[in-house]
Amino acid sequence: MGASLKNIQKKYTLFKKKWTPQQNLFYGFLTYVLAGFVLLCIPIFHKTDVSILDNLFTATSAVSTTGLVTVSVFDSYNFFGQFIIMILIQLGGIGYLTFTTYMLLSTTKKMTLWHKKILSTEFILPESIQIKDFLKSVIIFTLIMEILGSIMFFIVFKQDLPFFNALWSAIFHSVSTFCTAGFSLFNNSFIDYANNPLLNFTVALLAIFGSLGFIVVTDFYLKVKNFTHKISFTTKIILYGFIILLSFGTCFLYWFEPSITQLTQGRLLASFFQSMSAMTTVGFNTVDFGLFNQSMLLVCIFLMYVGASPSGTAGGIKITTLSAIYAIIKSRLRGQKKITFMHRVIPFERLYIATSAFIFYTTIIVLGTFLITFTNDFKFEDILFEVASALGTVGVSTGITTKLNTIGKLIIIVLMFIGRLGVLTFGLALWHRKKENQKHKILKEDIAI
Repeated sequence: MGASLKNIQKKYTLFKKKWTPQQNLFYGFLTYVLAGFVLLCIPIFHKTDVSILDNLFTATSAVSTTGLVTVSVFDSYNFFGQFIIMILIQLGGIGYLTFTTYMLLSTTKKMTLWHKKILSTEFILPESIQIKDFLKSVIIFTLIMEILGSIMFFIVFKQDLPFFNALWSAIFHSVSTFCTAGFSLFNNSFIDYANNPLLNFTVALLAIFGSLGFIVVTDFYLKVKNFTHKISFTTKIILYGFIILLSFGTCFLYWFEPSITQLTQGRLLASFFQSMSAMTTVGFNTVDFGLFNQSMLLVCIFLMYVGASPSGTAGGIKITTLSAIYAIIKSRLRGQKKITFMHRVIPFERLYIATSAFIFYTTIIVLGTFLITFTNDFKFEDILFEVASALGTVGVSTGITTKLNTIGKLIIIVLMFIGRLGVLTFGLALWHRKKENQKHKILKEDIAI
């Protein structure tokens, strides 16, 4: 029996090695989703009847760390169902193979080439950061932040909930917040805690550190460990871009969003929180997004579209991609042959990745919006907001998620999965072709631009 199991495992390992790293990530996250879906379909984990489609929606949303839901998590699932959702959020948040590879390194001190290829595909790192140091910082920093978050949330919730409920809510929301998942055990998110400074601070702390990404964390960890270590150019771009965009969103909501300008207290806090939630893609809200006017919804869509940092828990095209696109436009308008940003030349390989991600991401948003407008009857801005939230793995909504028909829910499920996987990884996983032995003749032609 033992020999046959080893033989099956060996064949499966050889089978996986035939896949590209992108295909491994695709099927790896798909396995997480399907496993979670099967578990959530078990009736003993329910408080009420939940349809198969809603279970699939919840499992995908959890693994993709999105937070969009078609049923109430608290009203539909009991403690064990909620625990399964939290585990799916954690697995989706730290990434495929991250924990298992860390355990492998802790025991054998070696990483297989297969593990290294997959992790290098999922986490695109600057040359100054080694994958081993990166993995260590991911696991340790995640544990520290989630424990700290649980303590802070517990202090808030113990005032309103019984001890066990407060403790469980604290742990669940800490994991959900740091992984920028946006899942809540409260049906109106954190609207009831809009003026609670400790809760607002806790969410912002966990979400910002989670979304800034493990590249930034690893960079500063190495700086503390070795003072001669230089902070990478990537980290500087992420920090500068994050501060600028977050300030931009906060100012716009503070001055121009009616549902916020009419607040008698906590106006600045509400503006900051909604902007931070959109940009970090944490997906919590203290103000109803359904009350926002069209222009401010567009501001939030832009923040969700950009997201935060690569190799973090946030979605979106990433600050680095936006910076690269800006650098291309600026350099071309100035007639420069080399693409520069902050007085640094950006490698063309990175520029190709950035432009491809930008075009593909935008195309999927347009396509997703078209398909839902074609199959559902909602206001255009609400649909665009929902699509941007799903693909950006944000989780905020103007209130149409539960009203989507079956086709609409399936479209959102696909968008959430693509958002977690990454648009380029998704494309490469589906359309990768093996190298052919015969080389086709490539003709060089010109094209008018």
